[in-house]
Amino acid sequence: MRVADLNDLKIHYTDEGDPNGTPIVFANSLGTDLRLWDKIVPMLPSGLRIIRYDKRGHGLTQATPGPYKMGTLVNDLERLLDHLEVRDCLLVGLSIGGMIAQGLAVKRMDQVRAVVLSNTGAKIGTPQMWDERIAAVHAGGIEALADAVMERWFSAAFRKTDEFHAWRNMLVRQPAEGYAGCSAAISGTDFYTPTSGLRLPALGIAGSEDGSTPPDLVRETVDLVPGSKFELIRGAGHLPCVEKPEEYARILNGFIADTGHV
Repeated sequence: MRVADLNDLKIHYTDEGDPNGTPIVFANSLGTDLRLWDKIVPMLPSGLRIIRYDKRGHGLTQATPGPYKMGTLVNDLERLLDHLEVRDCLLVGLSIGGMIAQGLAVKRMDQVRAVVLSNTGAKIGTPQMWDERIAAVHAGGIEALADAVMERWFSAAFRKTDEFHAWRNMLVRQPAEGYAGCSAAISGTDFYTPTSGLRLPALGIAGSEDGSTPPDLVRETVDLVPGSKFELIRGAGHLPCVEKPEEYARILNGFIADTGHV
């Protein structure tokens, strides 16, 4: 178990693969921890230094009082990568992790050389929608939202599997303060202008059954970056790396090869 002490925040992370390899960094979605990528890591090519982390208020990372701002979450990852002396990484972000990826790519071109914007957007939802979810969490905990969230996260077929229940448990066991804090960060974020200024290899990945960030939103976001690519995974919801890991890994590994990252 590895924890980076950044003075005001202790971040839980993993650092696997080749310690001298080219770095790939994964940023998770709202309501999940770094186990989100468990199925993908074994299918990555050799020669990579693989870094995952739990964002503020999630998993085993410290939960500070909310609400959070997106700039704070971007700064958390920036400081973690500086702590680990990471430069020129391929940054894979899903949902809020994709927003963090956009923000860091704009801020630190020395840290990020390519991005995967998975099941995300330059702007997600409306402030009113997020205010309602935050109020529901404060009133009844994450459990109050869990069933509705699961319908957006996963296809109907996956919701019938035994594995589905483990993901629901992951969601409801996240700190309520962290979930609400990160929800506030999403609510206040509009990256359309800064993301349109990015000039680096970019790949968008969407799930056809995604009820949180529909394919059109993902495509619209990645299209802001000239020369970007877009891939649709059919039959998957908001977390295609969970539902369709082989297809997700195939797409990701193709991008890794195309960008010469290994």
